[in-house]
Amino acid sequence: MKAIGKRIILSACMALGLAGTAFAGNPLPWDNGKLMVSENHRYLQFENGKPFFWLGDTGWLLPERLDRNEVEYYLKKCRHAGYNVVQVQVLDGVPAYNIYGQESNPAGWDMSKADPDGVYSYWDHLDYIINTAKENGIYIGLVPIWGSQIQNGNINAEQAKAYGEFLANRYKNKKNIIWIMGGDIKGDIHPEVWNALATAIKSIDHNHLMTYHPRGRYTSAKWWSKAPWIDFHTFQSGHRKYGQRMGNADYPIPDSTEEDNWMYVDSTWAYTPMKPVLDDEPSYEDIPKGLHDPNEQRWQDYDVRRYAYWSVFAGSCGHTYGHNAIMQMLKPGYPTSYGSDGAEKPWYVALNDPGYSQMQYVKDLILSFPYFERVPDQTIIAGKNGTKYNRLIATRGKDYLLVYDYNSNPMKIDLRKVSGKKKNVWWMNAADGSLSFIGTFDNKVTDFDAPSNSDGKIHDGVLIAVDSTKDYIAKDQKKIADRSIADKKRNLNE
Repeated sequence: MKAIGKRIILSACMALGLAGTAFAGNPLPWDNGKLMVSENHRYLQFENGKPFFWLGDTGWLLPERLDRNEVEYYLKKCRHAGYNVVQVQVLDGVPAYNIYGQESNPAGWDMSKADPDGVYSYWDHLDYIINTAKENGIYIGLVPIWGSQIQNGNINAEQAKAYGEFLANRYKNKKNIIWIMGGDIKGDIHPEVWNALATAIKSIDHNHLMTYHPRGRYTSAKWWSKAPWIDFHTFQSGHRKYGQRMGNADYPIPDSTEEDNWMYVDSTWAYTPMKPVLDDEPSYEDIPKGLHDPNEQRWQDYDVRRYAYWSVFAGSCGHTYGHNAIMQMLKPGYPTSYGSDGAEKPWYVALNDPGYSQMQYVKDLILSFPYFERVPDQTIIAGKNGTKYNRLIATRGKDYLLVYDYNSNPMKIDLRKVSGKKKNVWWMNAADGSLSFIGTFDNKVTDFDAPSNSDGKIHDGVLIAVDSTKDYIAKDQKKIADRSIADKKRNLNE
């Protein structure tokens, strides 16, 4: 066993309450088989047919900035908050250095010498991260190399092929890997490098799904819809507020739609063949709007909730959350960006910000109902719909419908869009997952009022209407249930 270098130890209080085997006595997600694309090409599932709803956290600099104790603490916090994917970048530079001073490329791109004996290497530490995530039932979304390194010419196609073979051979048998090409970059910048890297990995690793993380306001389908190596798409709706064009000459979306992340789902599905899609980088909690002006207002918990529900109700197969401090793993003494530093708010304090723990409710809600039949359906909104923050967004199955209301607007809902002569109706508070039973209603167009925002605060939530003969939710249920596949058996009557 290799010697472990000097550790930076978290205070003992951080570890209290988090010890123990994460899934003792419970099945792990991959016990259901490998991840695959669903038959309808909209969602992800396991080999045994159980649904997989992607709920990701953005931990880009995890391999470089956290020591072993911090890794364990962070990933257990992710598990407790309901996350089942953590997105990390393997190399943020060439070479990259971790907290133990070990570099990723001690012999350049000769990867046969990347993992020397006698030291706890850069790659040993990445192994530890992946193994610790596995113990917590979490997939690691591995971005092999950040897009800036390709744009700067720090790797060519031949080197990418060798690097891809190294990664695939090392991780092909790890059960909790999802490959993410790209890294905040357009796909037409050195596409030969991306193709070489992705193809090399896929030629060896036949066990894991692969996608591409694009530049802000783009979808991966723009460049890779026909690529044989891509299994599902992602888009980056990005961090800009409405009207924040910021001088872009090449602007791929209409002006003043910057926050409308729901529109990327349809625009991605316009490419063929159809593949699942999700927003894997919306606006981060506590980051300046537009990123680069520290004097700008910052995105709040209600903003990140809105991005999640808009995207998922539009048809996404999951969602990724991000936080300014967590994605950089900010702590004193480390370089920072985007209007914050580790003295202002370190990553472990940011774990207590409200949006971080609120993302689990969208996953719990969607998994409470028959999964694969769910479709977006704006015809559920019978009245005139609003725009921007006043827009209602709806999704449904055969016997249930869900309407997300951000601004507490009155809703005129066509209950006839799903089965049932009577409909049981609830309101779910998006901030805490609490449920309030509203009543049983006739099968017709019906007016509903959301909780008032007369106090000037956001009270966003979801109107839930279900065929009264179904029991997905109990009338006296006080909170949406955690229906993680790790703890629940699938309802075979779906």
